[in-house]
Amino acid sequence: MKVIPTAEQREFASSLRALLAAECPVPLVRALNEPGADRRTPALWKALIEAGVLGLAIGEEYGGSGGTLDDLAVFATEAGRALCPTAISSSIHAALAIDQLGSPEGKHTWLPGLASGAVRGTTALWSARDAAVVSAALRADPVSARWRLNGTAEYVADADVADVIVVSAAAQGNTLVFAVDAEAPGVTTEPLAMAGGHRAATVRFDGVMVGVDALVGEVTATALRRTANTAVALGSLDLVGVGQAVIDRTVDYTKLRHQFGRPIASFQAAQHLVADMHIALAAARLAAHAAVFWIARGRTATRETAIARMHAAAASRSITLDAHQLHGGMGYVTETDLHLWSERARLGSTWGGGAEVAASWLEEAWDETSRSAGEPER
Repeated sequence: MKVIPTAEQREFASSLRALLAAECPVPLVRALNEPGADRRTPALWKALIEAGVLGLAIGEEYGGSGGTLDDLAVFATEAGRALCPTAISSSIHAALAIDQLGSPEGKHTWLPGLASGAVRGTTALWSARDAAVVSAALRADPVSARWRLNGTAEYVADADVADVIVVSAAAQGNTLVFAVDAEAPGVTTEPLAMAGGHRAATVRFDGVMVGVDALVGEVTATALRRTANTAVALGSLDLVGVGQAVIDRTVDYTKLRHQFGRPIASFQAAQHLVADMHIALAAARLAAHAAVFWIARGRTATRETAIARMHAAAASRSITLDAHQLHGGMGYVTETDLHLWSERARLGSTWGGGAEVAASWLEEAWDETSRSAGEPER
């Protein structure tokens, strides 16, 4: 297993960092939290389209860039570092879900639009509280050559700017995945109050009629879990990017802030805190890259994903708390920028399940390994 970035990936990260610095500056991030802000961020969206990011891990035969999940991991880290709007990641995850779960017909129908940026998407395939919960959100009743969808999807991220919602539905003992037009008759979206500028909604499907073109494919619980793990692993790398940005800002600040006639960076206590921040981040980075590595090679990787989330959640919490301590009282003033990364860390470390929830996935993976090895269940 190789989790150290290659020279090409480091160069790609550098180019993404420059792009996001230009198109996603902190004033834009702040503005997106204001009422009436244009959350579709057209300039940023156009720049990411031109860079091939939206279809980065999608095959060229489906209109993508032909990259890998390992390449997408580079973007996930830089997205967290730059506080790139989560609507970007939500659309990328919708494309990944269709790529992993779809039939050839379903992929040809939906991936070109998502990969090119002509269509924006989001997913409702797992619980926002626990990504291990992948039971179907809706019921699909066959009507001639069509389906009628009924049910409610909770906490659908960035549903307010999505054109398509990828959602699962139970149908005659099977689980089907559909790509549903967010503006279709019978689809209603109710915004939810969320922290840190994040946007999510309850989406209700009341007798929504969809045709064969909306069917992505028939799936298993294992396939859905792999898709959920992909999102959690990439989300953990987003937290790594957040942590790196916070460390960089904190180190710069400790060099500028003086006490007793010298910068606080010269004090051993401050140096120890920064060292602890670096150690926690390094562990989270390696764990998240390991999860992405195995998922990219066809494994469900629940164990690796659990470890990644546990490390990333713990690291993002400790790093942001230590950063606020080193910034002193000004770190808690919203006129400064540190709180923007703190809010991203707080929500990102719980979306799909926090460290405590991820620990239960680790136990689940252990039990599965024991049963496959013929050992008695604990």
